[in-house]
Amino acid sequence: MADLITIDDPEDPRLSDYTGLTDVELRRRREPAEGLFIAEGEKVIRRARQAGYEMRSMLLSAKWVDVMRDVIDEAPAPVYTVSPDLAERVTGYHVHRGALASMQRRPLPAAGDLLAPARRVVVMEAVNDHTNIGAIFRSAAALGMDAVLLSPDCADPLYRRSVKVSMGAVFSVPYARLESWPKDLEQVREAGFRLLALTPDEKASAIDDVAPHRLDRVALMLGAEGDGLSRKALAAADEWVRIPMAHGVDSLNVGAAAAVAFYAVATGRPQS
Repeated sequence: MADLITIDDPEDPRLSDYTGLTDVELRRRREPAEGLFIAEGEKVIRRARQAGYEMRSMLLSAKWVDVMRDVIDEAPAPVYTVSPDLAERVTGYHVHRGALASMQRRPLPAAGDLLAPARRVVVMEAVNDHTNIGAIFRSAAALGMDAVLLSPDCADPLYRRSVKVSMGAVFSVPYARLESWPKDLEQVREAGFRLLALTPDEKASAIDDVAPHRLDRVALMLGAEGDGLSRKALAAADEWVRIPMAHGVDSLNVGAAAAVAFYAVATGRPQS
């Protein structure tokens, strides 16, 4: 059973995992370096635990103690109870979900280990907005994508905002980082995947015309908001695909486009 510890000093060193959560650059540097990430909210904390992540500590306002009692009883980690005001002073924002947990990261798998059993893979290039990362992972989980591969400059899926937006889906879909970009796309191709680059370019084929749901193995490539896939990434693809647009709209937010494209490549779609 975890220790339940009441803290009333925002400078208490035991709360160091939770300090300054709004300082994005600090968290980007600190969380991966120290091997931690922050799970926010009851559902996300539970999903992180169910996915096998080890808890370092938990930070709760008093009213959440009973709600999280089963987690408290099972977790061999300290649980700090604080007032809502103190939680805001420590974290730098209003913790409206009332519960935070500091979790221990695990080593990422090698890309090849994820590719071997997979049939539907997401490949992201330079997607560095944490909200978009979270939205893409949530859609990937919901629509049956098997794995996610990230270019070296993609944002951290375990950053607090990404985890929150994904509703914990970052724990459901395995992911790995490609070390050399775009050279390592050849590794994906050699594993039997057809590389489809999602782009609004008029030269691209309509995604349903390509019928990716009929292909045995598909790797769908997504670029960053605004810039899209780089020229090198587009050149490395086997085919360019686009989502047809109406009413003069030229493109969708990458999170929305990802959801549409994931459905298009899903193997469970009815045969046309």
